[in-house]
Amino acid sequence: MAARVSADNFEAEVLNADGIVLADFYSDSCVPCKRLSPVIAEIEEQFGDKAKFVKININFDAELAEKYEVQSVPTVVFFKNGEEISRLNGAVKKADIISEIEKF
Repeated sequence: MAARVSADNFEAEVLNADGIVLADFYSDSCVPCKRLSPVIAEIEEQFGDKAKFVKININFDAELAEKYEVQSVPTVVFFKNGEEISRLNGAVKKADIISEIEKF
């Protein structure tokens, strides 16, 4: 299951991580976020050895959402070696997320 990351441990868990990190910016009150969550869990089962998966609740960590210009949720931001390399906005399809992971 994707680890919950906050501003306190974002640098250690995401920016200092080796390889690909998929960061799911979400809100508990967001219906599309709730639909995307099990999809990301399935992808994590399949690609957990190739990428790290984290979740950031924008209600508790608004400063991270602001810093990374997350305008709507869900937003999935892909990081590689601490740098943003891609992002997907909205309730995206499983195949789209897999395609992004496989690019890198």
